[in-house]
Amino acid sequence: MRSPREKLVAAWGIAWVSILLGRAIWSLIPLALEPWTEGLMTRGQQALYVGWLVANAYLEGYRGFQLRFSPRVVSRAVYLGQNPRPLWVVLALPFCMSLFHSTRRQMTVSWSFIVALVVVIWWVRSLPQPWRGIIDGGVVLGLVWGLGVIWWLFALYLAGAQAPPPSDLPLQEAAEGEPALG
Repeated sequence: MRSPREKLVAAWGIAWVSILLGRAIWSLIPLALEPWTEGLMTRGQQALYVGWLVANAYLEGYRGFQLRFSPRVVSRAVYLGQNPRPLWVVLALPFCMSLFHSTRRQMTVSWSFIVALVVVIWWVRSLPQPWRGIIDGGVVLGLVWGLGVIWWLFALYLAGAQAPPPSDLPLQEAAEGEPALG
């Protein structure tokens, strides 16, 4: 049986990741819509925009978020709820994003992704419309998809579904027999 504290701590982690993704979505939507609302695109650019949306739905939304990031975030949030340590709870956002207390490989991937993302954001900000809007449109779709999957998986957990254990815990902890999720 899941305790209210376990659910609350897990929700705390989900909330922080949701705030991060939601803030990005909120700030990018106007830029993504501007090429449409201001009539800044040719027919070819409109087709490119739609193609970019389809590509991002698959690559970022489905493959990146639905298959990898979102399930990992939810499983780590549930793990945090079951194994709350004060510092981890305070640092729920980086914990849920595998930026610490993870395998070396996953931390390397997570931190490298953050650095690459900052560089790409910096570059995209320098692009003129409609190109920035085209890129941002695909990003918004991927982020909305990912956030929706996080909420869906977490709602399933709250309704009683088993959350899979995080697959990226440090090996010595898994060997020590940390409590399984469930």
